[in-house]
Amino acid sequence: MIRDKIDNDFLYYLGTGTQTNLYDFFGAHEVKNEKGECIAVEFMVYAPNAWRVNLVGSWNYFNPEEIFMEKIHEAGIWYVKVDRNLDGERYKYVLHTNNGLTLYKADPYAFSSGMRPNKDSVVTDIEGYKWNDAKWKNTHKKTYDQPVSIYELHLGSWRRKGLGDNDFLNYREIANLLVPYLKEHGFTHVELMPVCEHPLDASWGYQGTGYYSATSRFGMPHDLMYFVDLMHQNSIGVIFDWVPGHICKDNHGLYMFDGTPLYEYQEERDRENVEWGTANLDLGKGSTRSFLYSNALFYMRKYHADGFRVDAVSNIIYYLGNKNRGENRGACDFLRGLSTLIFKEDDRVLLIAEDSSDYAGVTRPVSMGGLGFNYKWDMGWMNDTLKYFKLDPVYRKYHHNQLTFSMAYFYNEQFLMPLSHDEVVHMKGSLLNKMPGDYWQKFANFRLMIGYMMTHPGKKLLFMGSELAPFSEWAFYKDLDWNLMDYDSHRGANQYIKDLNALYQKEKALSELDYSYDGFKWIEADNADQSVFIYSRFAKNKNDHLVVILNCTPNTYFDYEIGVPGDYKYREIINSDDLKYYGSGKTNPGYLNVLEKEKHRLPHSVKLTIPPLGMVVLKNVTKKIVVKK
Repeated sequence: MIRDKIDNDFLYYLGTGTQTNLYDFFGAHEVKNEKGECIAVEFMVYAPNAWRVNLVGSWNYFNPEEIFMEKIHEAGIWYVKVDRNLDGERYKYVLHTNNGLTLYKADPYAFSSGMRPNKDSVVTDIEGYKWNDAKWKNTHKKTYDQPVSIYELHLGSWRRKGLGDNDFLNYREIANLLVPYLKEHGFTHVELMPVCEHPLDASWGYQGTGYYSATSRFGMPHDLMYFVDLMHQNSIGVIFDWVPGHICKDNHGLYMFDGTPLYEYQEERDRENVEWGTANLDLGKGSTRSFLYSNALFYMRKYHADGFRVDAVSNIIYYLGNKNRGENRGACDFLRGLSTLIFKEDDRVLLIAEDSSDYAGVTRPVSMGGLGFNYKWDMGWMNDTLKYFKLDPVYRKYHHNQLTFSMAYFYNEQFLMPLSHDEVVHMKGSLLNKMPGDYWQKFANFRLMIGYMMTHPGKKLLFMGSELAPFSEWAFYKDLDWNLMDYDSHRGANQYIKDLNALYQKEKALSELDYSYDGFKWIEADNADQSVFIYSRFAKNKNDHLVVILNCTPNTYFDYEIGVPGDYKYREIINSDDLKYYGSGKTNPGYLNVLEKEKHRLPHSVKLTIPPLGMVVLKNVTKKIVVKK
């Protein structure tokens, strides 16, 4: 029995934030006979401020006076065993608190919840799924010198059955459609926006009530396991968007769980996140740490998670994200403990900080004084890039440094380059619609910007639907604009992203030395008058390199001479102006002859046509040729 495992050691580890498998104790756990049939269910809940706790459920018509839970430890552990098969039954706890409240609460450790607007927990057995991802688990590598191209996904609006409130595909249906789509487009990972149970569709999962409960909108826990399993069988990693900083304030959730801020800050000024309408968790509390540490390991152990994108890290590092209030040391210690725990479990995990602060050492190892993340979103790059590309090209020469500045600080952290959901909602417009110019120029600018992201050092993230180049911004209540693939312009943009991802995976120079000074060199960084940027990317084998040219004006530059790193012949391997991408067709066929002429402080050079609002990538061919004087 679970109650027999509760001793002083358990409570010590719970209180000090070092109990990391609470899901094995708290919640609803089925007891089975030799045939595997459920014959009883054990319920256990942590509520120190309660003087009485009742269990109510669909099997007893939610009668609050029928099932009394026993307080099995003075620290506030409540327990009851119900001797019947309750699999699939709905339930809640009724907490009678010492401060005179009667609270109906969902189970913080429930493995499943009722479909909203139902607010009950559901007795669910998550054991018994037969995984088929052993090859992936045993062989996939650390990602630091590997290509990482993440497809950020909102499960409720990628594809739908209709426009009704509950016209969702389930986890299995989405997985079966998504796997061939991701493989066709060349994405290496999928990042799921929060899957924890939440009451409001419009919150997209960022204001949760059930941390251990995969949202019932899309099925049951085994369905989500199938989703991850199928991704792994096709060599696609799965990253979970995780929100440890703040919680939904709905009455049935974790908020003021036992009538006190059990998991939140005691002081209202620290607890209340007025801007988001949520409550901040006190990450310095032992009980909160044990709850969240257990939750992270739960997704790794039960759902085979490959990584976590941690939401709103700046709001964790500083109280309410306000740097003037100083560093939140308890919360930063929580993050260090999180990374230490996760990497001890599996050092290949992607632990990604969505952080807009300038706090130093976010991706530095804990042993070196850092917070221990291995990647951080480059929000500065994202904001500068979007500001630059929104400008009419005639003004870009005055803002030239917005595209060069990122490399001035890039090596301070291990950055990931995101173009995320936050940039295509709330009247910000889609990526395409941010672009200036006429219809053709919008698409050219879009292709140019995506090409810049894909050739810039750092791992990549693109929000779903951006690969279709839609004019309309993302709407969570409907599926993507799949009809756009009927148009040449959108089909061309889509093919371009497919080819870019394929190039990214093929060319080692685009990923092997992402975080080394040896992996990137400016060739021409200061040509503001023509808004031209030229840089080279290198693989570990220095003879393997690429030259990237960006032209951020609608002018075509013929016979443009650039310096190149070697006396090899070069060929164009992708050109965003290619006709197949809906470009104007100003490409450079064949090989480019190398000139024995110094340019851009390099001993050799080539001449080429740089297309309007276009990106060209040149690759050196290892066989040398006689250079012309």
